[in-house]
Amino acid sequence: MIQVELKGPCKAAIETQIDGAIKAPKKSEDVGGDQWLRIGHNFGFNFINNSIVRDMTSKDNKHFRVNVLGCNNFTFDGFKVSAPADSHNTDGIHIGRSTGVNVLNANIGTGDDCVSLGDGSRQVLVENVQCGPGHGISIGSLGKYKEEETVEGILVRGCTLKGTTNGVRIKTWSNEPGAITVTDMKFENITMDKVSNPIIIDQEYCPWNQCSKQNPSKVKISKVSIKDIKRTSGTKEGIVLACSSGVPCEGVEIFDIDLTFNGAPIITTCSNVKPTITGKVPACT
Repeated sequence: MIQVELKGPCKAAIETQIDGAIKAPKKSEDVGGDQWLRIGHNFGFNFINNSIVRDMTSKDNKHFRVNVLGCNNFTFDGFKVSAPADSHNTDGIHIGRSTGVNVLNANIGTGDDCVSLGDGSRQVLVENVQCGPGHGISIGSLGKYKEEETVEGILVRGCTLKGTTNGVRIKTWSNEPGAITVTDMKFENITMDKVSNPIIIDQEYCPWNQCSKQNPSKVKISKVSIKDIKRTSGTKEGIVLACSSGVPCEGVEIFDIDLTFNGAPIITTCSNVKPTITGKVPACT
């Protein structure tokens, strides 16, 4: 198969079906251009409106499996990813600057976030996703660049995470110029199976431990609802709310969390936030 480029606009609805597996040439000298070598992401969906992608599988690819940019009313249904846990920076689906994206009925195992939502993600639904191995379902990372856009209206529900390093996470950089708002986040009815950090807000995100924390994150987080999270944590600190000292989190609500670590209750750690806690949830320490 040679390089294929689909360019719009299209005058009518288009359906594309691929049967079989797409493989790169076995020998480097057989590569006719640079498209096989430039592996920024494996599937890119840019500036697409009112479309559905169904039953797509990605196996052992490099970097982002799917990158979604500038799309509106766009749905993934039945997406499958299979990759080793030690494959670095291999997000399953990364979404940015898009509105009305739905990720439904997916099974994602990878070496980074199963689903990651970058800046400008609005009105996104992530539902019935099986995640693991991987780094969980993440909002961010955010705040690294000055020109970033607001993130709002995110709903994650009915998902299962197994053996992941994180569960549901919001992550923002400290000591960086981005000063956006992250608001109206809902995480509901999620099962954790030995997840190391089931619930985490991390506003001191620093993946390589080479960051300056001289200045707090400028990203404002508000209106976060976390409810009905159950099963097992891989660490005692099952809930970590580490908000920015510069712009503390507001409107964080936690309901009915039923997580245990080695059969004992988890603990909650909080900084720069005063969450509303209801039901079976350990108080902040």
